[in-house]
Amino acid sequence: MFLRHLKTGHTIEVTDLAELGNPCHATITGQEHFGEEVQAPETYSKHDLIFLSGEPLPRCWSDPNYPRPADVRSRNWPDAEAAGYYGA
Repeated sequence: MFLRHLKTGHTIEVTDLAELGNPCHATITGQEHFGEEVQAPETYSKHDLIFLSGEPLPRCWSDPNYPRPADVRSRNWPDAEAAGYYGA
């Protein structure tokens, strides 16, 4: 997978996708694609990376507490018996 580094604008190839999707890892290992040669693997902060389209990375990839209770919409389900529903 390719991402863009915010500070340099260079393209980064992620070498381990499991590391990218793990919210407990704040960094990933990747190779910068700049110039004619592929560079040696380096460590990059997930907060400094975006998709090539310019969209930010999903919060669930970098926040181990996602979703927080405030982020989850609560549903006020009516009482099942009051609604006349007694199961399938």
